[in-house]
Amino acid sequence: MPEYDYSDFGYYFVTICAQGRELYFDNNKVKQMVGNIWFKLTTKFNNIDLDEYVIMPNHLHGIIIIHDNEIVGAGLVPALDQGDHKGRPYRKTLGDIIGAFKSTTTHKYIQGIKTNNWPWFAGKLWQRNYYERIIRNNQELNRIRLYIQNNPQNWEFDRNNPKYLKDLSF
Repeated sequence: MPEYDYSDFGYYFVTICAQGRELYFDNNKVKQMVGNIWFKLTTKFNNIDLDEYVIMPNHLHGIIIIHDNEIVGAGLVPALDQGDHKGRPYRKTLGDIIGAFKSTTTHKYIQGIKTNNWPWFAGKLWQRNYYERIIRNNQELNRIRLYIQNNPQNWEFDRNNPKYLKDLSF
């Protein structure tokens, strides 16, 4: 939503996909690394909690809760007396959180390529953007939690599953 402030308190459902929907996270060691970094987001961003999540072979679904408008440290922005942020403290946004997650996992994945023979990737590990939905009420929150919990059982028919897409083509 163009006018929405994604640093505001709220529950956010996010989906982050591997570049080209490649199956990079099918390996248990890679999946463990991604999960560890997901959990560590709460130490890097002290104003968030994590709810339900799942790591699929080529994407991650998760719920991020951003708490009140706490200031969470200096971001990669001009000093407070310069530029657009003059006189205002910087608040981390959902995009900042996802960006940090993608950056850290990419760095660790590259280390895994060098030390553990993880599959090489061309260009980027993650797609440029991500999908997000602002969760508006408890009914929607519970529906999304159930969707995340059931996602592994539905992988065979998932639109992100390259085998399923291949089976659909004639």
